[in-house]
Amino acid sequence: MLGFSEHSLTNFLFWITQKKWFLITMVISVFLLFIPAPSGLSIEGYRSIVIVITALMLIVTEPIPLPAIAMYILVMEVYLGIGSANDIAKSFMNDAVFFIMGSLMLAVAIIKQGWDARIALGIITLTGNKTRNIVFGFTAISAILASFIGEHTVAAIMLPIAMTLIHFTSEDKEKVQNLSAVLLFSIAYGALVGSIGTPSGGGRNVIMIDYLRDSGLSMSYINWMLRVYPLVLIQIPIVSWVLMKSFTPEFIKLDSGVRKLVIQVAKSAEMTGRNTIAAVIFLLVFVGWIFFSESVGLGTIALTGVLMYLVGGFVKWEDLSKNTHWGVILLFGSTISLGSNIKTTGAAVWLAESIVNFIEPVINKLPFVADLIVTVMTTTMANVLSSSATVAVLGPITMNMGQDSMHLGMVTAIASAFGYFTAVAAPACTIVYSSGLVNAKDFLKVGWKMGVISIVLLVIYANTYWLFFR
Repeated sequence: MLGFSEHSLTNFLFWITQKKWFLITMVISVFLLFIPAPSGLSIEGYRSIVIVITALMLIVTEPIPLPAIAMYILVMEVYLGIGSANDIAKSFMNDAVFFIMGSLMLAVAIIKQGWDARIALGIITLTGNKTRNIVFGFTAISAILASFIGEHTVAAIMLPIAMTLIHFTSEDKEKVQNLSAVLLFSIAYGALVGSIGTPSGGGRNVIMIDYLRDSGLSMSYINWMLRVYPLVLIQIPIVSWVLMKSFTPEFIKLDSGVRKLVIQVAKSAEMTGRNTIAAVIFLLVFVGWIFFSESVGLGTIALTGVLMYLVGGFVKWEDLSKNTHWGVILLFGSTISLGSNIKTTGAAVWLAESIVNFIEPVINKLPFVADLIVTVMTTTMANVLSSSATVAVLGPITMNMGQDSMHLGMVTAIASAFGYFTAVAAPACTIVYSSGLVNAKDFLKVGWKMGVISIVLLVIYANTYWLFFR
């Protein structure tokens, strides 16, 4: 009847078991949409929160591919009236998305030049061939670099280096699952903990300095480093330790991978004038990120570098098209769009003010509780919005939650870097996810551990070390 057979029914039942979390999420979303919006929150703001809740459920359970979740976010924003199709399209494509796209393409260009193998060998020369030392080395280098040039840039540079070492250890992904996880997470999490170290480590830091200046409080580049950089150094060994405990690598030593790496570098052609030009192009991109990102944007500079590599014949478009993870770009753009609309609909401010009003009596009695609540609130929002958007929204609110505006402002800026929980929580996480060697559940598996440790550590740190700056 109607072409359906017993085999079709079996396939349908199998589909239901495979997609049960998708169906559960859809039922929950329908239920939530029929609940009236809370007082003081617009209907558009409430619906954007519903999309956040259901999108996070899908990201964690992953019943459908992450790019499909990105499509879900975008179409639901239109269907639920949060914005017109053109408005959502505009909020999707901005400089941050250009940057992710350009960074992934630059990573492909780096691999084509063979630099990844040379840099990987240089790191191993410093760390030795023991896996735990290599993980610590990747974490430390990523953290230190990210503290000055930002997590996006470091993740884009380090990803092809780690992938080269993994590939030389084993071409079978199944045999290096845990090794892939510890190396790639050492890059992402190292970059995150390092990004708090200086004002140039991230846009959120600059936003907070502007807020402090508006409040009549001065925070110089050096003063920021004196207050925060010790926390970066404390977290580096913690990150590598947590990763090694969460994903036990299949290899204690990477003897085979290192040998292959040495052989490849030895067989590589000597640096030529053409290689030098390619290196200069990347150096120009790097300098542009540092000095001109505020005026023309990180994404524009990254795509300029890609354009120069294509014009110069250093990489072919076919290579970029084949090896760039377009699904990651789609996912990142959709979360940018959702974060933008959470802010414009007033949902972010409503959430923050509701929490502040609820816990205000406790804050006045126990000052350190304010740090804990601000940290938890900021961490939660940073895993939904971008870190910069989180600081932009929460900064003016959290700075007025207690007597010391600078103290609470700095806590907010630092906690916004704790985007450990999902593949879309931070650009560094999105970039390493693009490798295809880690899945979304891996982020949650290790992310909650790093989240709890970082939150507790920040509260203790802020209420002990910072006493010397009063």
